[in-house]
Amino acid sequence: MIDQKVRDFLDRHTAGVPATTRPDGTARQSVVYFALDGDRLLVSTEPRRAKSRDVVRTGRASLCVMRGAAPHPSVTLEGIARIRATGIGADTATVWSRIGGRPVEPMTDADLAGMNRLILEITVGRVYAVSYLDEDEGERP
Repeated sequence: MIDQKVRDFLDRHTAGVPATTRPDGTARQSVVYFALDGDRLLVSTEPRRAKSRDVVRTGRASLCVMRGAAPHPSVTLEGIARIRATGIGADTATVWSRIGGRPVEPMTDADLAGMNRLILEITVGRVYAVSYLDEDEGERP
């Protein structure tokens, strides 16, 4: 589903902007750190965050990733989304490792629950708005 050029781009960038839908139907966006695992996008978040509540309600989300320099290479991915509270130790460690730039040991679900952490998972069903990825060659975060 996700071609290698897009995967390479996502590997070079750690932050993106997810979009979810508010109860009134309007779009909600914020900046998050993410990790790609196969065809899943992973975001560590909290249950009180509006994006978490939106995903529970709608079961959908998208993520746009963009380099901050001209010509602004970017890609948007969307799909079925869910919030997970169990079996999230390895996925949380994967996201946190990307944030810190070094390996992080997985924690238990109980420890993560005590920290109020969840995983927002998007199973990518569509990749679109792929722009200028060839211009991103050699760029590292």
